[in-house]
Amino acid sequence: MLYKQYANSKRSKKPDFSSTMKTFRGTYTVLITPFTADGKHVDVPALRKLVNWQIEEGIHGLIPLGSTGEFLSLKDAERLEVAQTVIEAAAGRVPVLLGTGMEWTDDAIARSREAQELGADGVMVIPPFYSTPTEDELFEHYRRIGESIDLPIMIYNNPATANVDLKPELVARLSHIDNVSYIKESTLEVTRVRDIVELCGDRMTVFAGILGYESMCVGAQGWVAVCSNLLPKLSARLYECTAVERDLDAGLAIYREILPIVRWVGGHRYVSASKAGLEMMGLPVGAPRAPRLPLPQGDRELLRADLAALGVLNTLS
Repeated sequence: MLYKQYANSKRSKKPDFSSTMKTFRGTYTVLITPFTADGKHVDVPALRKLVNWQIEEGIHGLIPLGSTGEFLSLKDAERLEVAQTVIEAAAGRVPVLLGTGMEWTDDAIARSREAQELGADGVMVIPPFYSTPTEDELFEHYRRIGESIDLPIMIYNNPATANVDLKPELVARLSHIDNVSYIKESTLEVTRVRDIVELCGDRMTVFAGILGYESMCVGAQGWVAVCSNLLPKLSARLYECTAVERDLDAGLAIYREILPIVRWVGGHRYVSASKAGLEMMGLPVGAPRAPRLPLPQGDRELLRADLAALGVLNTLS
């Protein structure tokens, strides 16, 4: 097996990154990508404004070029523009991880190296999403990426969209690869978090992808959130109460407060509802790119009512 061969090699022992790499903890927003009104270009001023507002509101980290950022709908020049804009606007105030997942391993390596050259603090890598690779192929894919860069890697498990399921036993294998130290776990099975923590120990830090509160109750140390595009302050505070202060009642109260928005940006509407919500809050960010459609008008009115109940309409005007 590839894993046994690798684990027994001279590279099998993970290095101590504590003195050279940032430690990622907290709520990280997987950012939308703003487009101009005609949809033809990245709206760079809107993206800068979004980044600055997120940081001012207390968000702990940013992840552009993920699924919510429509990374597969961007031209190469646009992808670079987004990466450079976010890194420059963040200016070291919070960590920035770039999404670098691609179907071909060589492409994922190239994008991960590019992220390092641009000054990113880490990368988030979804597995190849069409070829349905075997476990050995996945191990080799992440091994090659890990050996190509000196940045922490957050692997991304989202079987509903990636067509690949990184189950806890496989995650334990991957945790022996240099740099593979984080996972975004995006299933509705919170026991996955428990099992990853048990199998990997301190080799792997779990970030929730969907079940933020529930996952932190059983050992997740972060949350890669979509709803924090709209509610960064409350989303960050949810992590602080639940994972740091261990005040589960306070965390639950926040969770219940933001749950309507969590539901809005779940499922297929995660891009369209996030973009519609930001427009209602005073920051027009354009429509999603085809084949995605904007949020239907009937849904927009319901979303507006939920944002109004939270008192956040027009707060970005």
